[in-house]
Amino acid sequence: MVPNIVFAFADDWGRYASAYQKHEGPQSLSALIDTPHFDRVALEGALFLNALVPAPSCTPCRSSILSGQYFWQTGLGAILVGAVWDDSIPTFPIELENRADYFIGYQYKVWSPGRTTNAPIGAKRTQYQPAGYQFNQFSHWVTENAAELGIEGAKQVLYDETRQNFRAFLDARPDDKPFCYWWGPTNTHRTWERGSGHALWGIDPDTLGGHLPAFLPDVHEIREDAADYLGECLAVDHGIGILLEELALANVLENTLFVVSGDHGIPGMPRAKCNLYDIGCEVALAARWPGHIEPGRVIDDFVNLMDLAPTFCEAGGIDPPKTMTAKSLMPILESSKSGQIDRSRDFVVTGRERHVHVARDGYLPYPQRSLRTKDFIYIVNFEPDRWPMGDPVGLDDPSTPTPDYDQLAYNTMVAYADLDASPTKAWMIHHREEHDVEPLYQLAFGKRPREELYDLNTDPHYMHNVADDPAYAHIRKAMEERLFSVLREQNDPRLMEQPCRYEMEPYAGPLAEFQMPPTKDSK
Repeated sequence: MVPNIVFAFADDWGRYASAYQKHEGPQSLSALIDTPHFDRVALEGALFLNALVPAPSCTPCRSSILSGQYFWQTGLGAILVGAVWDDSIPTFPIELENRADYFIGYQYKVWSPGRTTNAPIGAKRTQYQPAGYQFNQFSHWVTENAAELGIEGAKQVLYDETRQNFRAFLDARPDDKPFCYWWGPTNTHRTWERGSGHALWGIDPDTLGGHLPAFLPDVHEIREDAADYLGECLAVDHGIGILLEELALANVLENTLFVVSGDHGIPGMPRAKCNLYDIGCEVALAARWPGHIEPGRVIDDFVNLMDLAPTFCEAGGIDPPKTMTAKSLMPILESSKSGQIDRSRDFVVTGRERHVHVARDGYLPYPQRSLRTKDFIYIVNFEPDRWPMGDPVGLDDPSTPTPDYDQLAYNTMVAYADLDASPTKAWMIHHREEHDVEPLYQLAFGKRPREELYDLNTDPHYMHNVADDPAYAHIRKAMEERLFSVLREQNDPRLMEQPCRYEMEPYAGPLAEFQMPPTKDSK
């Protein structure tokens, strides 16, 4: 009997769950929170220690996961703003619906921004959220309604929303059909209510002291920003618990493949979202499937999240489409072993093209590709003369006034537009000339060399680029050859096209669709 499939996939949720505490150590941010529902999935199934996204930007990442191929193989799905879904590309939900007679649906976000919103899962046709979508503004909504309802009462309204939306889907399904459901909360995406980590969840910002990565100044403002984010992660975990509870009440939990992850790392933090370092690409991943995944397993194999598409197809009893160049996880899920299972799974290739379309003059992207192995991160920046986080818009000119704190905290487009507006961004820019902040500011916002190489054994926070160190010359060369071999094999336009499509319209350039009337499904 084929399983039901539930995919809980949170926007901008990196690897922040208490199941990772013993693997990351007491100084990690995961050591400061308790996520019992994610941990339950991991304990009753498998926890993956080396799961990375194909791209640290939501639309290309989701294009890749849905289609089971690298983001550059998804047409205009490879960019963020200006993305248009190509309906000729098979996706796992539609394949399960059409070829395996699955009943499919979702609430909140699957694929967007892009045209047509959530097209790869059926757009509005398969949407189930009659109770609303206020969960996506979790801390704002709770804060605004706490005076009337109390904090826990206001939270409960949002929990009930997710429950009612999921019940609407379960009630609509035909009894004789398996189902595939996508729960896609976006509350972990900016913005969230400042101070909400402490006010709503009791996370004291100053307990984060000593837990931030070395490239972030360990000051109260940044601790508070991270604490607020961790609060949103806790809200996601509560939502996961609701899904598990409703599946149990419907008597279908034991025949459900339940997978939890997120589309990239924390937004508004330097070197995270929209970057190819671990804080941008590493994500939580756990899977539960009674009778197929033995409980308590911990998996070391490297996983690119696009591998989920052929996995879901195989679990549903169909062969993955030939377009899916990703590699199914079924042999790993059904193995009885922990640790490294498939020796060939010792790396992940990630990449990035254009994120915010106006981040650089001329609508230009910041093209990068990366190879991540157990010991090293190797990154190629194809256009090192460009600003990786977007143009500074005057911040590189000492005579230009610095935008005020609130502008930088709440308006992404003020400067460095590929980094979401945040209190952290504002604090670092306002303190950038201080002696101990300036080198961290340069790591965050400055231009980068063509090649970066980090030895994670001696430099776990990827602070020291050793690409030009003669002692690492043989490793750099081997990493480059391996990365470029994959890019050529998978027809990456960065290597296979001259000129590259991403340097030309419609991938780069003014966006004509912004001048057109929106379609009924556009966002």
